[in-house]
Parts: sequence; structure tokens; C-alpha cells
Amino acid sequence: MILVVGATGLLGTRVCERLRAEGQPVRALVRRTSNPDKVNALRSLGCELAIGDLKVPPQIQAACQGISALISTPSSTLSRQSGDSIESVDLQGQLTLVDAARSAGVGRFIYVSLPDNPTVQYPLTQAKRAVERAIADLDFTSIRASYFMEVWLSPMLGFDYIHGKVRIYGGGSKPISWVSYRDVAEFCVAPVLRSVGSRSVLAVGGPEALTPLEVVRIFEEESGRRFEVESIPETKLLEQLDSATDSLEKSFAGLMLQYAHGDAIDMPGLLESIPVRLTSVREYARTVLGPHQGASADAASHTEPGRDLVVPKLQAAGHKVFTPVLTGLGKDSPRLSPAVDLDRHIDDVADIGPVKTFVSPGAK
Repeated sequence: MILVVGATGLLGTRVCERLRAEGQPVRALVRRTSNPDKVNALRSLGCELAIGDLKVPPQIQAACQGISALISTPSSTLSRQSGDSIESVDLQGQLTLVDAARSAGVGRFIYVSLPDNPTVQYPLTQAKRAVERAIADLDFTSIRASYFMEVWLSPMLGFDYIHGKVRIYGGGSKPISWVSYRDVAEFCVAPVLRSVGSRSVLAVGGPEALTPLEVVRIFEEESGRRFEVESIPETKLLEQLDSATDSLEKSFAGLMLQYAHGDAIDMPGLLESIPVRLTSVREYARTVLGPHQGASADAASHTEPGRDLVVPKLQAAGHKVFTPVLTGLGKDSPRLSPAVDLDRHIDDVADIGPVKTFVSPGAK
């Protein structure tokens, strides 16, 4: 039985899919508060479900019983619930998992980490290094994956390929080995399926190292239009890293600064032992641009005009109209990050005072 921790996450779900496709028995760790649709998807794959939270040691100890291998994928950076933080999940929660695996005699421990840059230190990378030290006496494999293209080359982090407006961090001239999470999943399951990567750290990236500006050119070529590029200077990223008081905000500033420094990974050697057909940035661009080709310009043209048509009519009818700018959206887009969630947007609306009726700009 293989335990997958973080099974409802982007990477964890794909790991479960791949293991089940190979006929492997999978125990998926989920929380009572996990998205029901994601839990049902795991159940439909034939996964055994274990209810547990990294912050609750007895639940983790129970989940590790009878396990031959463990693949740990979770992080509090993209998916957070009450009580989650870098300290409680990425550090202490993972260390609790390591202790539980050691006590239960788990044979293999595969851990998803991130590249190390000694010049850029922040809470998340410090937590990753601490967990790697903790698993050093186990039969471990640490997957140090580069920047996920599905995350860092997406509107969520300012790479808005739909409207042709993208944000890059730093000067955009340092190459990064952008990698698909689907390919990272292949390297996660390989140590279990092929008995490779024992007691080793694997640097995992995509098929080519491209600078952010080269990535923009690829998207321009595939979309047939010019992109508007905003660059966040390294000095600004350093200021954010130094001034941030919250560990999550500090970690995102650190990740962005590390991005600015580049992360080129030489893959041919690793591909000899773990042959994986790696997804290119151009393939990813074609995939995500496909549904939006021909519609992006139209979508952009209707964003503000819709509001401009609605607001005057409401005011003419005697209503007082508020048009809040949500954190990370519209004019406030420079502050967009995975830390901006629905709760933040609810607070944005609540901060404008008592409102009897809220009309979405996109409402018909």
C-alpha cells in the first residue's frame, strides 16, 4: 500500500492517478474539510481514503500503518485551511509525518521539495531543508522540482495569457527550467514503480531552460499578438522579502526573487535513469491558449465597459453605487499572489461599509 499525502492537491491528485493506472494500491490522505468533489474523484479511482491532518499526529500515525511507501506532496502555499501555515504544515507537519513513517517502518519516503539557492533564504525553503535533513536516515528520494508552468505561467501569478498582460520577476533574462506538474508526478512515482532514486536528491525541471522573456515570446507567437509586460525589479522583491512579517508573504517574495535569479537544470542525465517525455513551454502555451484564441480581445474589451454601462443607470435611478477594487485584480493586479483568496476579496467588499445589494460587473 502506498500512502499519498496531499492527495487532493494539484500534484497529489495526479500522483494518485498515475499509481492507480499502474495497478498500485493507494491510500489517499484527505481532511474532513477537503473539497468533496476532489475526495469523490479519489474514491472513483479506487483509492482507499484515510482521514488525517498533518497538524494532528495521531491521525498521521494511523495513516502510516501498513504502508510500504509514502509520497508527500502538500504545502500551505497554494491550498490553505484554518490553522495552516509554513510553520504548522510545511515544517512541523512534515516532520510529524517523517516521525510517523519512521515509527511505522515505511520502506520508501518520496518528498516533494524545491531547488535550493543559498543566496535566497525564506521560511519555505528553510522548512524544506529541515525536512530533507530529517529524512536523511530513511530510504528517501527528494524531488527538487523547478517552477510549475501551470502555476507560475498562469493568471493566478500575473501571467495573464488570456488578456495578453504578464508580470515577470526581475529582469527576465535568467533561464528557468519550467516544468509541468504532470511530469513531476512521473518522477514522484518512479522510485516506487522502478526502484530508482534511492537515497538521493533529484533536481527536476522541464526539457529546456528559458528566460521569462523567451517564454513571453513563445506565447506571443502562439497567440499571434503582442503582450504587455510588467517587470518587478529585484530591488522591490528584496524590499518585500525584508519587510514581510508573515512567513507566507516572505516565502512568496523569496520564491519570486529566486525566480529572478534563474533556475536552469540539466536534465539529460536524470532522464537516462527515469525516462520521461517532458512537456515544453510551447506545448503548454498551445494547450492553455487554445480555448481562448479569438476570444481574448473580446473578453478584455468588455471588462470595464460593462461597469461603465451599469453604474450610470444605477446612479440615475437614485442609488449610491460602490465599485470596489479587489486585491490583486484590475488596477491592484501587482499584489496578486496565491495568498489572495476568497476571504481577502470578501474583506475588500466588507471594507466599503454597509451595502444593501451587490451587483457583479459581469452580471447580466
